[in-house]
Amino acid sequence: MKGLKKLTKRFETLMTATTFAEAGEFETAREILKEEAQPEGKTAKRPSRDYTSDLAVNAASSK
Repeated sequence: MKGLKKLTKRFETLMTATTFAEAGEFETAREILKEEAQPEGKTAKRPSRDYTSDLAVNAASSK
């Protein structure tokens, strides 16, 4: 049942964001989706700039 609740909440969030986007409130829709992407009490891990830059350099040099 936990998976069903999570799926239902995700669907509700997507439909809410869709409603705002259709009404022209794009920033509000983005904020709704951004809030849902970060679970409460946790922070999203982001790669450091150095790591991202290394990926870009490696990708560019391999072509």
